[in-house]
Amino acid sequence: MQLRIAVLLTVSLALGSCSALPSEGPSASSIRSDSENPSPRALAYELMPLSPDILAILSTRDSDDLGSTFGKNAGGSVGLIGVGDVVSVTIWEAGSGGLFASSSPLGGAVATGANSAQIPQQIVNSDGTIVVPYAGQIRAAGRTPQAVKADIENALIGKAIEPQVLVTVTTSVANTVTVTGPLPQGGRIPLTPRGDHLLDVIALAGGVQFPAYEAYVTVNRGNRVGKVSLQKVINNPSENISVAAGDVITISREPKSFTSFGATGGHSQIDFGQMDLNLSQALAKAGGLSDARADPAGVFVYRMEDRNVVARLNPQSKLLSTGFGSRIPVIYELDLRSPSGLFLAQNFEVASGDAIYVANARLTELQKFLALIGTVISPVSSVATTSRAISTMN
Repeated sequence: MQLRIAVLLTVSLALGSCSALPSEGPSASSIRSDSENPSPRALAYELMPLSPDILAILSTRDSDDLGSTFGKNAGGSVGLIGVGDVVSVTIWEAGSGGLFASSSPLGGAVATGANSAQIPQQIVNSDGTIVVPYAGQIRAAGRTPQAVKADIENALIGKAIEPQVLVTVTTSVANTVTVTGPLPQGGRIPLTPRGDHLLDVIALAGGVQFPAYEAYVTVNRGNRVGKVSLQKVINNPSENISVAAGDVITISREPKSFTSFGATGGHSQIDFGQMDLNLSQALAKAGGLSDARADPAGVFVYRMEDRNVVARLNPQSKLLSTGFGSRIPVIYELDLRSPSGLFLAQNFEVASGDAIYVANARLTELQKFLALIGTVISPVSSVATTSRAISTMN
């Protein structure tokens, strides 16, 4: 009788501790129930069972696009001289003995020849002008070398013998873009009059030294900013935009990764290793579902989703009226027992930062409980057996 009471007390204690059984995460049923009736102290979330309609909405989510942000013909060098540019001026005369000949009164101020003179290189002043002997101050900033040439020639009429002028920009500061980031030759890259594209200046800066799918390109132009993957620029010609003077182009390395936990083959942070990754590929990278533990109907993807996406997924969502800001907690649910489950997984794009959780099957929890009962009852049974043996001996 005492043995029965001990066993019953032991079992009741074990039953009371069922909720405290070791587990790597919530059960599938608790995830579903808590989405409808969240605990006051828990973070509310939106549960979205995956379906073709959900995938259709997710496939049309807004993405960064340099082509629409900056336009197709928004850049290139316009060949204008700018403040800070270094300019060289050479003057020729039609006959010897002229103003700029070797015997001219300019002496060592210029490099003179029989019929020509090389004005020392000079930087375009902050007021946008350069100085040419006998021609005075010439407006240069915001003008082409041909326009400056014509002004110098007109200013020298009557002073030099049929002057001919050549204006050359030896170092351009205004017609450059700045390329920064982990590149071998980053810095100011001069633009050519023919027009340069994004990949052109990245190549001139030495190119990226890591996989293109890990590289992101950020373009700053005035008050506009755009950021896309370098792989997208390579794959989509419309993203290889024309660059404009003054652009700041930043290359950054941002490997994509997701976290896997629960009843999978491994619990870790896993790199994509490629540009895009669907849920089927992600589960394979995580080692697949554990045959002994996993609930195929309980595959969940945790994500902080864009508010505008949630508004399209569920316009009646209560979370839209809360203070979550631009990101709302969403859990996407996949049932791999369904014949269409694998197709849904192949068309669901995993986002960097997602957490993929596979719940334990109910049988696994039962096995844990039975093991707990066994560990508790076994000592009691052993004591009872020993007690009976002692009684027999007496």
